[in-house]
Amino acid sequence: MPNAKVLEEKRALVAELTEKMKNASAGVLVDYKGITVADDTKLRRELRAAGVEYAVIKNTMLRFAIDNLGYSELDEQLNGTTALAISPEDPVAAAKILTAYAKKNDKFKIKGGFVDGKPLNTAEVADLAELPPREVLIAKVLGGFNAPISGLVGVTNGLLRGLVAALAAIAEKKEEPAA
Repeated sequence: MPNAKVLEEKRALVAELTEKMKNASAGVLVDYKGITVADDTKLRRELRAAGVEYAVIKNTMLRFAIDNLGYSELDEQLNGTTALAISPEDPVAAAKILTAYAKKNDKFKIKGGFVDGKPLNTAEVADLAELPPREVLIAKVLGGFNAPISGLVGVTNGLLRGLVAALAAIAEKKEEPAA
C-alpha cells in the first residue's frame, strides 16, 4: 500500500490532468510503441510548434482523469504504451499532425481522442484530421456571407447603368429636334 504522500501526489496529478483535458478544445490518445527517439523528438517539436502539449502518461492516471470527465468510452483504449496530445486552442492541430505521422510510421497508432467534451474513436479522429484549418473555415464562411452582397452590388450596378443609358438616350432624342 503506497504511503499517504505518494497517494496525494497522484491525486494532484490526476486533478491537474483532468483540468487540462477539461479546458482543452481537443485531445488525441496514441500508441507510440516502436518509434525511435529521433522520430519522437521531431514529432514533439512539430506538436510544440502547433501549440499542442504532448506527454506520456500512465494508463492508470489517465483512466482516472477520463472517468472524471465522463469519457468512459476511451477506457478500453488505455492499454499498452499511451501518450496524450492536448490542444488548448485548435481542435484540429493534434489530430492532423498525429494522423499524418501515423500514416508515415506503421508502428505509431491513433487510439482515440476527444473534442469539445465528446469522446472520439480512431475513425472520428481521422475525420477530424481531414478538416481544414480554422482560418480556412472562417474564410469560407465569410466568403459565403460576402457572395450575396457582391451579387446585390452587381445587380444594383447593372440597374444603374441601364438607367443612365436610358436617360442618356432620352436626352439625345430631346436634343435632336432642337438642333
